[in-house]
Amino acid sequence: MSSEKRKNKCIVICGPTASGKSDLAITLAQELGGEIINADSMQIYKELEILTSRPDRNDLKTVPHKLFGIRKIINPCSVSIWDNLAQKAIENAVSRGCVPIVCGGTGMYIKYLSTKLATVPNIPADVRLMTREKLMKLGNEKFYQELVKLDPQMEGKIPLGDSQRLVRAWEVFEATGKSVFTWQAVTPSKTDLTVCNILLMPDREFLYASCDRRFLGFVDKGALNEAKTIRDLELDPSLPGMKALGLLQLIDYLEGKINLDAAIERAQQKTRNYAKRQMTWFRNQLNSDYTDHSPHTGRHISDILQMVIKFLKA
Repeated sequence: MSSEKRKNKCIVICGPTASGKSDLAITLAQELGGEIINADSMQIYKELEILTSRPDRNDLKTVPHKLFGIRKIINPCSVSIWDNLAQKAIENAVSRGCVPIVCGGTGMYIKYLSTKLATVPNIPADVRLMTREKLMKLGNEKFYQELVKLDPQMEGKIPLGDSQRLVRAWEVFEATGKSVFTWQAVTPSKTDLTVCNILLMPDREFLYASCDRRFLGFVDKGALNEAKTIRDLELDPSLPGMKALGLLQLIDYLEGKINLDAAIERAQQKTRNYAKRQMTWFRNQLNSDYTDHSPHTGRHISDILQMVIKFLKA
């Protein structure tokens, strides 16, 4: 298959957490001579390896992986930053005769690949720092009240507990003089990238059980040590990376606020809730070329492979 045929084409494997995306991506990469490009907003952070189920050494030896663990957690990654990195990784893969396989569960990353949303200008570092310091000083409720005074469009739009979105709304208005909603209202345009979206949507009961088992596996692999290392960095809790599933619950355990069983149960519940939200998002927002509802062991690999080869040759 010539690189000319594959120009401006990529495979996307997406779906909720614990749905088996990585396993399928590796299988396809082996069959097609592909490279896996990360589309998970947490797997991009260096410090989050176990808790995000980042590819292990064996996976990395099996097929090339890009954009995994490349940024420090103190250096947030936005949708536009990721998109720039991903587009370059895709172009680089194609130039070397490899099939780019974008894999992850962050819906906005995937949507951004083929739909160019309005790009908010870069926020100056001093504005970012000032905004985070303001949140820490005021607390979420008072910060929200001040935000609504600054940008009345935000009233009732962001939950008080969503520190990340509160900070983002403030810093965008502070830096640009426009509401984040004004930027989002700009009509999106299409990119020249053609994608083949493969959506994994296992049965909910199976998926929830998979989420629970996987988190227990994280604990066995050393997630507590990973959480301790991050806690000891004394990072701003509003940083996006601090929202990694299970991280805050394990930190609560390390600080003696809850016992380990409670931490695990709460982390599992958070994970299931997140998986449910992802399923809703993908169901309503993604135009899937192929949706697989089967569990990992029953995946229709041959059908998927046949469909992908046809897409690449077209």
